[in-house]
Amino acid sequence: MESNIKLGRIWGVPIGLHSSWFLIFGLVTFSLAVGYFPVEYADLPPGAYWLLGVLTAVLFFGSVLAHELGHVRVALRERVPVRGVTLFLFGGVAEIEDEPRTAGAEFRIAIAGPVVSLALAVLFGLVYLLDRSISPYLAAPSLWLARINLALAVFNMIPGFPLDGGRVLRAAIWQFTGSQARATRIAGGTGQLVAYGFIGLGTVGILMGGVFNGLWLIFIGWFLQNAARSAVVQSNVQDRLRGITVDQVMIRDCVAVPHSFSVKELVEDRMMLRGQQCFLVSDGGMVTGMITPNNLAVLSRDQWGALTVGDIVDNREWGSVVDPFTDLVDALRMMDRQNINQMPVVDNQQVVGILSRDQIVRMLRLRTQLGY
Repeated sequence: MESNIKLGRIWGVPIGLHSSWFLIFGLVTFSLAVGYFPVEYADLPPGAYWLLGVLTAVLFFGSVLAHELGHVRVALRERVPVRGVTLFLFGGVAEIEDEPRTAGAEFRIAIAGPVVSLALAVLFGLVYLLDRSISPYLAAPSLWLARINLALAVFNMIPGFPLDGGRVLRAAIWQFTGSQARATRIAGGTGQLVAYGFIGLGTVGILMGGVFNGLWLIFIGWFLQNAARSAVVQSNVQDRLRGITVDQVMIRDCVAVPHSFSVKELVEDRMMLRGQQCFLVSDGGMVTGMITPNNLAVLSRDQWGALTVGDIVDNREWGSVVDPFTDLVDALRMMDRQNINQMPVVDNQQVVGILSRDQIVRMLRLRTQLGY
């Protein structure tokens, strides 16, 4: 999930907010200021409820961030790269770029978040016990934060992938079976069952009159169901592609064209008549980038005659190269991390081909049709 607002970096990992976070922040603040604090502490001045609501909401999302940073810290220690942490409508998510190499690493990364939440629950509980007879301004938010962090730890340990409990379950199955792919499929299936359970509970809640809580449970179930299904699909894709190297899929017949070459001539003469799809762009004998049909998709036909290949060459993708003997799954992860559709394949400092997502999809479709 891409963050809309960048907050900075912790341990080199970007921290940000998704736009949906403002909605949940407002709802939490409102429910605390209007519902929780006036009931628990009826003798405070009205303005204090809103002050406590904002303060407690900030500390709550600080707790959510701490939970995700627990995952991040252990992931980095296990040498698993992390793309970033984003706070959004349903809390927070740490975007782990690669799969852990072992079941033990998966377990340690997964359990770190709930351990942090449990520690925060104990910490806020102690603050409440110390301050309840001294200052309600400290005791009031501390009690709520202790409860919510305990609830966060318990909720995340539900054995439904991709919740932390589902990842712990996957680690256990992985350790027992020795197969990460099988463990992901089983844990993902369990996650979808848990998601349908949330949707069912939400539906019952609506029928019984609890519309807001029911809708919230349905939204959570929908989110978990999609995440679990995506994890299973991704695991199946990786399983289908495992063992294939880049050189088995890459486009080999890349033709060199100069910077000044017309886009119109490239399309009408080289692509349409000769069927060529891969072009290396050179400037004074130096290869500076590449062009595939993906680069032309954003152009209208009216622009072809006015532009040269030098105007549309994609240097961003040229900055990332891959070895022809790289596993195709690893190459696909590289493309996902950098959000690119193709990469030059380089062997001994020579461009020997181009790897594109289209070629990967064709290979995946073929292996699926043949039952590989």
